[in-house]
Amino acid sequence: MAVSKQTASRGYDIIGDIHGCANTLVRLLDQMGYRKINGVYQHPRRQAIFIGDIIDRGPRIREALHLVRDMVEHGSARIVMGNHEYNALGYCTRARAGSGKKWLREHNPRHDRLIRETLEQFEAHPYEWNEFLDWFYSIPLFIEEENFRVVHACWDGDLIDKFKRIQGGACIDEDFLHASAAIESFAGQVMDTLLRGTDLRLPEGMSITGRDGYVRQFFRTKFWADDPRTYADVVFQPDPLPPEVARRELTAAEQRQLISYPLDAPPVFVGHYWMEGEPAPLKANVACIDYSAVKYGRLVAYRMDGERALSRDKFVWVDVERPEQADYPSSEDSVAR
Repeated sequence: MAVSKQTASRGYDIIGDIHGCANTLVRLLDQMGYRKINGVYQHPRRQAIFIGDIIDRGPRIREALHLVRDMVEHGSARIVMGNHEYNALGYCTRARAGSGKKWLREHNPRHDRLIRETLEQFEAHPYEWNEFLDWFYSIPLFIEEENFRVVHACWDGDLIDKFKRIQGGACIDEDFLHASAAIESFAGQVMDTLLRGTDLRLPEGMSITGRDGYVRQFFRTKFWADDPRTYADVVFQPDPLPPEVARRELTAAEQRQLISYPLDAPPVFVGHYWMEGEPAPLKANVACIDYSAVKYGRLVAYRMDGERALSRDKFVWVDVERPEQADYPSSEDSVAR
């Protein structure tokens, strides 16, 4: 996949995880100067880039998908795949004969819960949902421009280069989806790393329970840490490590597992990680723009204009106010900032 060379005058607005918060997305687009023309949001000089995770959790998933797909098909936006779009493909795809299972993604209580709102909101529109599942195959895993990169969770240059050689582009197909069900396979490693991030195993016999109640033996790690020495230097997830674990020194084997994103590489944008607080770059060429909109945080965008060093003042957002009563953990009461 060749690096695209766009005109220098065009700016890009990289938008964080939406998770069905269509009304909040409209407020953010309005704030950034996008206007609805012939039913599609457009900007005269800029293009939106969605970081993935349009579906699940929020109250207006169907509306958000239509808005985003219309923009992408019109050319006023692009998008990379999130782990929730990938999960939906697996959940709704029957496993092939001889695999020993019925669905690529197991229909268990946790997976049922994650996709519940999406399936409920499309219950009366099954044909539309099938169309969106087909559309998900057209969504690239990454975008590589001359001056910046976009991926949902982690930029692993070696995996991406090998994927481009094998797939001939940035998109998966049905065969790749089926192959990715085996996490130890190349396809499984691509989808897990690019869409969920990197991780390290906790010390033997130790686990952590996340805010979602899920018990984990692994913790998510940074792919850009410079000269890390301890677990605290590389942990990157909403749930903190116990202090005694955070102080633990990385072994040589663990050091070798870590990915390094060099400072001289183009700026890269990710979502996925449920950030909190005032939006800011993670380092000069790395930014996360997922600030937990669907959990009453912020829906955030970064206004990229070709700069090599990312700047705090290029972030824009809408704050999300929690209503007194809500049917969903959503961001549909928002205040522009």
